[in-house]
Amino acid sequence: MRRNLALLFGLASALLVGWYGYRVLVEQRAGFPLSALIETEAQDRLPTEPDDWQGKIDYRGLDREFAALAARPEMAGLAIAIVEDGDIRFVGTYGVTDKRSGEPVTPQTVFRWASVSKGVAGLLAAKLSEDGRLDLDAPISSWQSSLRLPGNAETRITLTQLLSHQTGLTKNAYDTKLEDGVDPGLLRTQLAAAPLQCVPGTCHSYQNIAYDAASEILGQVAGTLYSDAVQKRLFEPLGMKSARFGMAGLTGAQSWARPHRGDDVRTLSESYWRVPAAAGVSSDIVDLARWLRAQVGENEDVLSGAARAKAHGPLIRTGRVFSGELARALGEPSYGLGWRSFTYAGRQLVGHSGAVDGFRSTMMFDPASRTGVAVMWNSGWGRPFRMPFAVFDSYYGQSGNGWLDLSDLPVPEPLPSLPPAAN
Repeated sequence: MRRNLALLFGLASALLVGWYGYRVLVEQRAGFPLSALIETEAQDRLPTEPDDWQGKIDYRGLDREFAALAARPEMAGLAIAIVEDGDIRFVGTYGVTDKRSGEPVTPQTVFRWASVSKGVAGLLAAKLSEDGRLDLDAPISSWQSSLRLPGNAETRITLTQLLSHQTGLTKNAYDTKLEDGVDPGLLRTQLAAAPLQCVPGTCHSYQNIAYDAASEILGQVAGTLYSDAVQKRLFEPLGMKSARFGMAGLTGAQSWARPHRGDDVRTLSESYWRVPAAAGVSSDIVDLARWLRAQVGENEDVLSGAARAKAHGPLIRTGRVFSGELARALGEPSYGLGWRSFTYAGRQLVGHSGAVDGFRSTMMFDPASRTGVAVMWNSGWGRPFRMPFAVFDSYYGQSGNGWLDLSDLPVPEPLPSLPPAAN
């Protein structure tokens, strides 16, 4: 009996020594503790299957509605992630990257953020301000910027006002010239002669070319290119490996979504990638979910509560962003530093949406409940902008809005049947 016990204790000791030896070896090779490796591996497991979908939200029911939406002829591919109570609880992908090839969308498929990118500039500015390196209330002329405004308003308009679209310029000033290939730096100098919508600093007027003066300013403050500053200070610390700037950030990915208008695949244009602070980011849905998770306070070491409050907080009221029933459901539309805010069902929501030819995106979150939704799709159809509100309805336990009800749309024509294969 004693001999058997000794053998058992010896075996247990050997296993224990073997485990710790293995652990030391792994930690030495990896450069950080195995416990961190295990935690990282757990975080990288994506909730893509029904058994993984845990929480208050009816994920299975929503998954069916998302699939029906993605199957519409107006759509090509769709990717959505849901953060509930601070954790990524759902990742769903539907449809195709390209209607010609039929390649399916996966969690690693890269889409364009379009104007969701504006919040990145706002948070980098808030972070640099928090570090004491940037005065958000200094006029634009304090830095070397190509932006010139009517009446030399750049000497009065602050960086805060620039990032909240208070330049006074007419909405989307000179965007068509940008789309025609004119250099954005040149266009910013020409804005001095552009028509005004209001006295600078007195109204909200949405911009892309003027807004991107922020990339010049923030790059100067950080002492590097704007894109490099974002990668170093935001994307890399958040583990966002697919998030990139420029066309190559999209087309260089192993799987990337082609832009569609109906069944037509659109030709990519460099135009809005040349205004990186306004519309320059691309990533897969997992990295957009990581970005969303940071917005609800899950990465305080990267984005502090003070920086988030400075960027997300409403600074000026805006007009309605959406149309129809959705516009009527959202109250108090406002804009902060690259972020929109609304009230919905008695709650305060923060987020942004984006649109460039053949791509759409939206991200909305409820800061109080640390719950939000990120969606990207490669078509110009607007119906998926309703998706976050269907998710919020499920989380809040309310019904009746029918945001994803498709019964008002014509029944899609069936696809032509293929001839039988020859024997």
